[in-house]
Amino acid sequence: MSCRVVVGAQWGDEGKGKIVDLLSEEADVVARYQGGPNAGHTVVVGDQTFILHLIPSGILRPNTLCYIGNGVVVDCDALRQEREKLIQQGIRVDGRLFVSLSAHLILSDHRAIERLTEAGPERARIGTTGRGIGPAYTDKAGRVGLRVADLLDPEIREERVRRLRERTLKLLGSDANLEPLEAVLARCAKDDELLRSMAVNVSHAVDAAIRGGKRVLLEGAQGTHLDLDHGTYPYVTSSSAVAGGACTGVGIGPTKITDVIGVAKAYATRVGNGPFPSELEGDLAERLREEGKEYGVTTGRPRRCGWFDVVAIRHAVRVNGLTQLVITKLDVLDKMPEIKIVVEYEIGKRRVSEMPESLAELNAARPISEGFSGWSAPTSSARQWDDLPREARRYLDRLEELAGVPVRLVSVGSGRDENVRRHVNPRQAQAVGR
Repeated sequence: MSCRVVVGAQWGDEGKGKIVDLLSEEADVVARYQGGPNAGHTVVVGDQTFILHLIPSGILRPNTLCYIGNGVVVDCDALRQEREKLIQQGIRVDGRLFVSLSAHLILSDHRAIERLTEAGPERARIGTTGRGIGPAYTDKAGRVGLRVADLLDPEIREERVRRLRERTLKLLGSDANLEPLEAVLARCAKDDELLRSMAVNVSHAVDAAIRGGKRVLLEGAQGTHLDLDHGTYPYVTSSSAVAGGACTGVGIGPTKITDVIGVAKAYATRVGNGPFPSELEGDLAERLREEGKEYGVTTGRPRRCGWFDVVAIRHAVRVNGLTQLVITKLDVLDKMPEIKIVVEYEIGKRRVSEMPESLAELNAARPISEGFSGWSAPTSSARQWDDLPREARRYLDRLEELAGVPVRLVSVGSGRDENVRRHVNPRQAQAVGR
């Protein structure tokens, strides 16, 4: 029996989709535990590219059961389109994909509210994807949301939708350009048809799988520093993206978790507004962006780029209880003559090695870095640790040392097989005479 959690250790976009797909080879069950269609997980299998927003990446493994947990907010239009696209690409979905009866639904009113929120001055914007996710979570917390279980009851469904419309009109005004109420109700009836055969108690299903000795993988979206409680608030998402959210997001206890795997790029990126202490400017930032193809899968927006930030990673190690790290996109650094790691921040006259909680201090933080010689050699063909250039191994060793968590896997390309597994730390191996 195993129950592993995969979390983003940075600001999202770390490559979790590929890693979940890879780990799904050894999983019987994969469950998504938070977020919504704002996620964009890209998986390359042979000459096919799969882009997943709601459906767990484990769906690409033919014998894996996949669950969308109660911590996720579901847009039925997005789910329908994603499901149909997978079927067109030859993936069997029916009988393998299930949705929690307690998951909340995103309606067109939620998208309208979010458009209003993001229409203000640039400095006041969070930088959301405009998918209605924040307002859907707001309704969930306000105890007026529409769950899958409610959708399947026509009487409750209509009452909830009408109540939501009343609240939307109070917020936006009677002249708001909203989808007609009858059209919303008709759309909900179609969504009932979509979800009825997929709706289950995910808590029961995942718990039964664990008790039955199955291998379970819990998949998060976004990243630690976008977590509602532990991220760079208010520039965060509306759900719990850390490992603790995996327990509440599928309905299991923390004692069931056996491993917490943090995924981080070999550098750092962020989409949208908010503090980003290691951010680069000018030609170097543009070079990283182009080499790494750093544009949002969901929105197409260019990502802000920076050096690997150990201060941010240590925060992720602590709040998630990480047991190992996966480093992705090492190959993007192959042509960099010099590479840096941010090891501390300077705030005023102080040096700090932990993430400050004050937004003002985060905005004032200046990075203090260590420099490394680049390796100027391709890494994409490496499959064993010793295949990597010496300078690349030195860089990864230092990341591991500073983070305090072993690096067990390194991704060196977008392909499913472009990875270097590191089962034993070379220094440890030498110490025991291996």
